[in-house]
Amino acid sequence: MFAVFSRTRKALGALTIVASLSALVACTPTGSQVGQNINTSKPVPVALLVPSGSGSANDASLAQSLENAARLAMSELSGVTIDLRVYSTAGNANQAASMATKAVNDGAKIILGPVFAQSANAAGIAVSRRNVNVLSFSNNPSIAGGNVFILGNTFQNTADRLTRYATRQGKGHIMILNGNDQAEVQGRAAIEAAIQNSGATLAGTSTFELSQNGIVNALPGISSQVRSSGAQSVFLTSGTSGALPFLAGLMPENGVDPASTQYIGLQRWDIPANALSLPGLQGGWFAIPDPALSSRFSGRYHAKYGATPHPISGLAYDGIAAIGALVKAGKANALTTTALTQPQGFVGVNGIFRLRGNGTNERGLAIAQIQNGQVVIIDPAPRSFAGAGF
Repeated sequence: MFAVFSRTRKALGALTIVASLSALVACTPTGSQVGQNINTSKPVPVALLVPSGSGSANDASLAQSLENAARLAMSELSGVTIDLRVYSTAGNANQAASMATKAVNDGAKIILGPVFAQSANAAGIAVSRRNVNVLSFSNNPSIAGGNVFILGNTFQNTADRLTRYATRQGKGHIMILNGNDQAEVQGRAAIEAAIQNSGATLAGTSTFELSQNGIVNALPGISSQVRSSGAQSVFLTSGTSGALPFLAGLMPENGVDPASTQYIGLQRWDIPANALSLPGLQGGWFAIPDPALSSRFSGRYHAKYGATPHPISGLAYDGIAAIGALVKAGKANALTTTALTQPQGFVGVNGIFRLRGNGTNERGLAIAQIQNGQVVIIDPAPRSFAGAGF
């Protein structure tokens, strides 16, 4: 079985996504709002805030991978020079604020990072009066807004994509099943919002205690509710490091047949890979970044550094590449919110993405299905924001 009920809720701090990126825009929008004007004929001063210095080997490894990805992006830019300076936050909000202030004092015109939500929020507050935008690696929408943008894929992106697809497939009468912790409650809220905006209907919601006994005791009632509601799909907020392995085993045993009721996952079901063998997940849907683009980034990264990139390191590549694409257009306002939030967006290492005025983002995702223990793409990731999937 898997490490069940791990409390490392990465979904609220930093998540996976993206790389190889070019702007989808012909020219940079005009206007200013928040953000520094720059001289596009000179190197652009960019600060990268990473979680090294905390004493954690994981933080150090993540920090190095983020820096590597950023420098890989710099090496692949054409006609633009980035003056990158790296600052260590130690994964601490107070130090993140201090380093953000130092970076701006050193001349940074925009900040990439930090990773963790509290640190990103603190960094944004620290430089808000200095008119500097922060492109954080968090995926927590609660910190987004003002001068802080989040680059990480959000629950809302995933919920929107899967709910729209379910509706098109005639499986839009959806029951939501979530554990009773903060991350899964936020996941449920994202699915509810997606249902409201997609033409789907809510068949009901059910919450269970995040313990083995809690699941065992709740499943008979949950299964009865699913069947009586006429739900065509069950949308599960739990992941493979939490309750999902138990749910995948016990729900079919309690009469929720995945052959007739579509299982949908808010989190990725292909990590770890042995999750793909769970009988209850066969035929289930979940969303992933564009696998072809992700593979290309991993290949380039490995060729340059002889290692596998951290799952979120592509966010650093995306940030640098987006900055480079905007600067290349030659506009002094390339780092302002108007430019950063251009509706055409960018092509990242894991697919298309765009930043929204409220500081969140939209990302193009593929729909994957588990078939005979293998991941099969059943609806490709969109290649533009006018394409299918949006």
